[in-house]
Amino acid sequence: MATTTTGIPEEVLRNEELIKKLEEIAKDAALMSGILMRTKETPNASEVVGFAPFTLFPSPVPSALFQQALAVQEQFNLLVDKISQSPDFLEEALSSTIKVDEFTAKLFSIHRQVLQEGRAQSIVLGLNRSDYMLDQGEDGSTSLKQIEINTIAASFGGLSSRTPDVHRHILRVAERLEDQKKILDNNPAAGLAKGIAKAWELYGSEKAVVMFLVENVQRNIFDHRYVENELWSRNIPVVRRQFEDVCKTGTLDQNKRLFVDGQEVAVVYFRNGYMPQNYSSAQSWDARLMMERSLAVKCPDIGTHLAGTKKVQQELARPGVLERFFPSQPDVVAQIRATFAGLYTLDMGVEGDKTVAMALAKPDQYVLKPQREGGGNNIYGQEICQVLEGMTDSSERTAYILMDKIRPCPVLNYLLRPGAPLRLSTCLSELGVFGSYVRQGKEMVMNECVGHLLRTKSSEHADGGVAAGVAVLDNPLLV
Repeated sequence: MATTTTGIPEEVLRNEELIKKLEEIAKDAALMSGILMRTKETPNASEVVGFAPFTLFPSPVPSALFQQALAVQEQFNLLVDKISQSPDFLEEALSSTIKVDEFTAKLFSIHRQVLQEGRAQSIVLGLNRSDYMLDQGEDGSTSLKQIEINTIAASFGGLSSRTPDVHRHILRVAERLEDQKKILDNNPAAGLAKGIAKAWELYGSEKAVVMFLVENVQRNIFDHRYVENELWSRNIPVVRRQFEDVCKTGTLDQNKRLFVDGQEVAVVYFRNGYMPQNYSSAQSWDARLMMERSLAVKCPDIGTHLAGTKKVQQELARPGVLERFFPSQPDVVAQIRATFAGLYTLDMGVEGDKTVAMALAKPDQYVLKPQREGGGNNIYGQEICQVLEGMTDSSERTAYILMDKIRPCPVLNYLLRPGAPLRLSTCLSELGVFGSYVRQGKEMVMNECVGHLLRTKSSEHADGGVAAGVAVLDNPLLV
């Protein structure tokens, strides 16, 4: 497996004495900078914390592709927002999926109920993250390819705001002064908070709170806290609640204002609710419906949540579909389409049968993706054959989509994890770009690209993010 040579030189990476010194300095710098996670043993207490896993060095990213990812983000914000307001398209795109995927069906049922009743709130807040890998063509060229867009609970905007200083410090100590200038400032936490603050302000009640809806295991709390503290610095009150709290104390008044623990909620920021196991009971689903029916601004609302499904991603890649959302804007369509990898339907019928045959013939060229968020769900290689052979003629296959496997250029780096021995690894990186937008009625009040995230993992791991324990935080070293 060839590795790129445009990042940190190999003689630096293989200088054992230097690496040992940098390891100690890096860990301390991470702790001093607040790149923190709670421990597995005490995930709900902050008495003992460790550093969040990160790379010793920043990883090389071609500057032109990095800028391309930033430049298209505002268009992706608009696209997600347009999809969320297109019930006919969502119904069409997800009609096969909701017959076989219970989780998506339950979300869609809430969507239908809200539409029938009429949306109570005209303010829409979207905080998303579009994830990419750099695909190496057979001719040696590199292109930006979108893996997915996360429209709910997009994480690491907080911690990634703190990593640039750590990598700059490491490069200074390693006497790589020119390299440290290639690390950009990055503060997604401020941009995400700016969107939430705008929505809170438009809601128009100073006493109303922003409610972070969180999981019951909160190892990654510091990532949230950076966004939270940005809001507190604007004198916007924040509370953290779980589904259980909303079930027990949540109510709607006659104007559909949402109250939880007696406090009016202006904005519900979902950092939970993206996986089936997040809904532990029928009451959790009732709580989600109540929040969706309420006057509170939802981030995301149910339509925006559904806009981020894998099936919608695959439908968008069909010829003519982007044009439906951006009529007479061929430049925008071309800009978005340039980032799409090959995506294929598994719906019943000739087209889906063709996809199955293609995947079975060359499983190493594809990834099989279910309608799930949270990392660690995708299926690769021979496992694709095992899964598809079991449901070739069954509608169960429509719960998945097939995507071309991206072939990124590996780089050498060290992955720092608490308690893990340091070793030089062959690594692959994934670039995320954060978007923040607020719409009131038909007016787009805010639409911005608010920062980036680089996550890197050992090439032996096919799938999974930082929270899933596979990838670590990183920074782009622009080359």
